[in-house]
Amino acid sequence: MRLGINLGYWGAGMDSDNLAVAQEADRLGYSVCWAAEAYGSDAPSVLSWVAAQTERIDIGSAIFQIPARAPAMTAMTAATLDSLSGGRFRLGLGVSGPQVSEGWYGVKFDKPLARTREYVDIVRKAMSRERLSYEGEHWTLPLPGGPGKPLKLTVHPQREHIPLYIAAIGPKNLEQTGEIADGALLIFPSAEHLAETAIAPIRAGREKAGKTLEGFDVCPTLPLALGDDVGALADMFRPYTALYVGGMGSRKQNFYNKLAQRMGYEKEAAEIQDKYLSGDKDGAAAAIPQQLIDQTTLLGSVDRIADRMQAYAAAGVTTLTLAPAGFTLEDRIASLRAGTEALERAGLA
Repeated sequence: MRLGINLGYWGAGMDSDNLAVAQEADRLGYSVCWAAEAYGSDAPSVLSWVAAQTERIDIGSAIFQIPARAPAMTAMTAATLDSLSGGRFRLGLGVSGPQVSEGWYGVKFDKPLARTREYVDIVRKAMSRERLSYEGEHWTLPLPGGPGKPLKLTVHPQREHIPLYIAAIGPKNLEQTGEIADGALLIFPSAEHLAETAIAPIRAGREKAGKTLEGFDVCPTLPLALGDDVGALADMFRPYTALYVGGMGSRKQNFYNKLAQRMGYEKEAAEIQDKYLSGDKDGAAAAIPQQLIDQTTLLGSVDRIADRMQAYAAAGVTTLTLAPAGFTLEDRIASLRAGTEALERAGLA
């Protein structure tokens, strides 16, 4: 099992330290550094900045938002980043959510599975440097009846095949991801529930495409915090968990809330959402069972983290992406080093 690092969103208050964290991860042999985007910083700018100041670590988008870019622009960006980084780019895609898609980008959030499939088809075709023509439900290239011509990407990616990941949570999305992508980006993964909540639908998608899980990258992100008091460490992540389970999306359309329900927290997920959406964010955070936080993070001593890493590897994780927590740069660097030490103690390095 390999390790990755997730820098999250730029502008979250740790910007001055993020480059140092990425460079230390590079030095320690982490395999990939991911950056995210929502409606603040954009991921390509951050990734190009990191790539220019690191040597070996891959850079990855987690995610490029599908409603934010035409698929041909995503292919251009991917090819450019792969070329600039010397073949170190990984393309992660996702549909985002209805609030961001419709409120920020003005793109209707409908038929996300069909939209993703067409988007991936076009991106792959463009990156292969074929002349781009496509007829689908959501995209038609060139536009009919006009002056447009099928064009071909004029730059060469460093590699013939840029790894393509999809951020997926729901069973149908996970199955399609297994069918059409090279990896899955997961969030709030519990080792105890991963087999049924993620691996089974991914495997079904691979089988549909005539493939096995061999070579497919199962890549969840987990916050990591080092210390002796697991309860106190879990409390650090209550606002984070409350935001996703309670407030990320609408009452009817919250993918993370549904995931918590599939993990056996139906009653608790409903209470967290009720309190969060009513404005009681502190109450929502307090309502989160410590077990839910502990199952979806890496907390405690190096030995305890090593045990959890073994559980994730046994469940089918191939790249474990860490979001190292800490109030200072020194804390975050210590968490990074603890990650590599835990991996070695777990016998997974």
